[in-house]
Amino acid sequence: MSRLPAEPLAGYGIRPARPTESAAIAALLVRAFADDPVMAWMVPAVDRERRIARYFRLAQRQQRPRPGGVRVAATGDGRLLGAALWSGPGRWKASAVRELATLPEYARVFGLRGMPRAGEVQNAMHEAHPDTPHWYLPTVGTDRGLQGRGVGSALLRQQLTECDRLGQPAYLESSNITNIPFYEGLGFRVTGEIRLPGGGPTLWPMWRG
Repeated sequence: MSRLPAEPLAGYGIRPARPTESAAIAALLVRAFADDPVMAWMVPAVDRERRIARYFRLAQRQQRPRPGGVRVAATGDGRLLGAALWSGPGRWKASAVRELATLPEYARVFGLRGMPRAGEVQNAMHEAHPDTPHWYLPTVGTDRGLQGRGVGSALLRQQLTECDRLGQPAYLESSNITNIPFYEGLGFRVTGEIRLPGGGPTLWPMWRG
């Protein structure tokens, strides 16, 4: 028997995240990435949810100085349904000073033994990252139980519409092969594979020009 598609969700809007929502956004993204193969491979199993929540709080801090860097889908009463992190052209990579300053915090995420693996993943992603100026989407997630109801598409279309208006491309890495058709539906195309070292999972870089 075929499964009927979920009804689109209504009654929410897309807006910049508020600083007070950082913890709630991190918790939402933990749920959204519960089955993500790259997160499962990188983050130690011991206390994994807390570690991933800390990772997403750090990721938000990196984006927050940039206008519109953290955006949410939220209802009028403040319930968060999804979140997306964006970096504008030329702003996707943190400075060497900032990376050095956050090393102790990332060590709390990955553990001292896991830091070399995390560094290898970062290097592999940086090597594959395109040089052409673009908007970069490092993270997007919809709360569990709401996938397939249009929330993620709404989050991304807001920025992609602006990209089209300005003639600017966009880039992301899909960490789950099952998500590729979703991104293809928004105009992204797979440009290759990023094979993580040490027998890790594969990432699929995707470009929208």
